[in-house]
Amino acid sequence: MKRLRPLLVLGHRWCGLFMAAFLVVTGLTGAVISWDHELDEWLNGHLLHSATPGHPRDPLALAAAAEARHPEIQVTYIPLATEPGHSLALWVEPRPTADGSALLRPGFNQIFLDPVSGEELGRREWGAVWPVNRENAVSFLYKLHFSLHLPEFWGIDHWGVWLLGGVALLWTLDCFTGLLLTLPRLQSGTGRQARQDAPHQAGIAEKRSWWARWAIAWKVRWRSGAYRLNFDLHRAGSLWTWALLLVLAFTAFSLNLYREVFFPAMSLVSAVTPTPFETREASPPTRPRVPALGYAPILELARAEAARRGWPEPAGGVYYAREYGFYTVEFFHPEDEHGAGGVGHKQLYLDGDDGRPLGQRLPWQGSAADIFVQAQFPLHSGRILGLPGHILVSLMGLVVAGLAVTGVYLWWKKRRGRQRGAART
Repeated sequence: MKRLRPLLVLGHRWCGLFMAAFLVVTGLTGAVISWDHELDEWLNGHLLHSATPGHPRDPLALAAAAEARHPEIQVTYIPLATEPGHSLALWVEPRPTADGSALLRPGFNQIFLDPVSGEELGRREWGAVWPVNRENAVSFLYKLHFSLHLPEFWGIDHWGVWLLGGVALLWTLDCFTGLLLTLPRLQSGTGRQARQDAPHQAGIAEKRSWWARWAIAWKVRWRSGAYRLNFDLHRAGSLWTWALLLVLAFTAFSLNLYREVFFPAMSLVSAVTPTPFETREASPPTRPRVPALGYAPILELARAEAARRGWPEPAGGVYYAREYGFYTVEFFHPEDEHGAGGVGHKQLYLDGDDGRPLGQRLPWQGSAADIFVQAQFPLHSGRILGLPGHILVSLMGLVVAGLAVTGVYLWWKKRRGRQRGAART
């Protein structure tokens, strides 16, 4: 450990400096987007709320009418029921040009409708980079948190996701490096001689001394100068929150590099049930697959299949993955829109051409690996604990940003000290 420590210090220093800016951005944005649904409701009541009295109209008919009004878009997600007082939010994607060389640019990817009258309440581009306004402010921060809004180049639009996934993997490893550096060094010299003279008594005394010295690492000395205060905040803050930091780091890695690294790695060590996203080849975005079956016949087949499987929940939403050519039908009650513990709902996958079932997803069920995979987003977002989880994740976002800032401050002060020492020499 004595010979390894300088390498650990060097690795921790330069990993921290490389990650600092990323951790400040993701930490602060994470503290905010932990409340994304609540903030969106507060900022955009004109889009998300509807008070027209009466019986809601058929969502499929409203979606078809929206496509007729906007021929440049294709509706890809339809909620099948809404809570009283809420609008019907449709997710849409642009249709390709006639020659299939590019996608049209409607300027929005969500349409909000009055579920009773069918009136269009508004449209917005979720995650738009510019202009940032009240309608897309929360989604701007959300997308910044996991992708940095890095633009597409070389035909790939996942650079930001991959970059932050790599940072998260480095952060995960650095959690262990930082923990090792908080451990005090073993005594030498007189301690070694004492062990030779009285091994048992010396061993007990040295063990007590080691624990006493490590106990200091958990404390903050508030009146010992700026450098010492920042050092204590950095070290003690990391120790007290170490387990939570590790969870955030690992789940950030698993979510951002899910298809590229996490799912293949999990498949090597345990049985993971793949979805059609993992088993089907994606078509180019400019040439989406056109299904032979529309929403209505797919829902009829899905409801019959769910009844056969004994699912009591009604169909709550339907999504068409047009690059893969299959439907996902979710089963839940309207008041449970976000799913149990943030893990989502029961889902059936059906082929878009013949409607045959392609698989299912049951929340918190399956193999141990399936449950571990499902738990990644609930753990990262804090939704697994409900309201306390939201509060905890918000506080941890501030802790992450604070640790990055104190780490850079410590490096800067040490660097200035070395420069002054060199100048005097």
